[in-house]
Amino acid sequence: MAIADLAETSTAAPPRRRRTRSRWFTGWRLALVILLALLFVFPFLTMLSTSFKEVADIFSAPPSLLPKKWTLSNFVDAFNVIPFWRYIANTFFVAGLSVLGTVITCPLVAYALAKVKWRGARPLLIIVPATMMLPPQVTLIPVFLIWNGLGAVGTYLPLIVPAFLGTPFLIFMIRQFLTSIPDELIEAARIDGASEFRIYATIVLPIARPAVVTAAVFQFVWSWTDFLNPLIYLNDPNQYTLSIGLYSFFGQNQVAWGPLMAACVLFTLPALIVFLVGQRFFIGGVTAGAIK
Repeated sequence: MAIADLAETSTAAPPRRRRTRSRWFTGWRLALVILLALLFVFPFLTMLSTSFKEVADIFSAPPSLLPKKWTLSNFVDAFNVIPFWRYIANTFFVAGLSVLGTVITCPLVAYALAKVKWRGARPLLIIVPATMMLPPQVTLIPVFLIWNGLGAVGTYLPLIVPAFLGTPFLIFMIRQFLTSIPDELIEAARIDGASEFRIYATIVLPIARPAVVTAAVFQFVWSWTDFLNPLIYLNDPNQYTLSIGLYSFFGQNQVAWGPLMAACVLFTLPALIVFLVGQRFFIGGVTAGAIK
């Protein structure tokens, strides 16, 4: 009887040790993930806490993460230094139309490259990713000369029209997603007499909703945070976007760090909200179109 108990104990020990090792491994992985998350979140937390600090508290030594005295004066000053609502309306106008152009054109081009058989599909599929190899600094002056020749400098057209012509990275991303759609679904619709646009609108687009939403979120963040293009193409201060407006807090001899951080917090919130709202669509529509 004792020998049998000893045998059972020896056979049960290894699984118990494996469970202990698994718990330790899971704990170390969780700790590493939390540490990396804190490293990425720390600059945002510093910006957020600085927006609530007084001037003396910002430059205190040793520095502290939390304010010694909380204040909202920086947010009041942020609205007083710049025409905040005008700049944010201009930014929403540019970003909204850019997202609209991306949602209209990029899935159409991606569908033509992924599921429609035509002679120029393969060469165009090579050209689209090849355009991403060129740094934007290389094409900056030629593109500016084109817009200047069209008389569009000083307007929002250079900031909006490119999105309606397609973004190579987003086209390629959506195209790779569409290649996972079974060809049998599309062939069955063609046999039933559906046109290419109807197949795209009723079958492909619902399935590709996660990729399209992802592209829209990317385009919104790019347009919302873009600084170089508005700086180059916009001349009227009434047309400035918020990214250029933040530069008003930089004086000749000093920087208004408190109001600047408060404006940066307000500047970050719309992009964060769009990401959180779009995140729920990333996975939810993967199989919706196929089931329908």
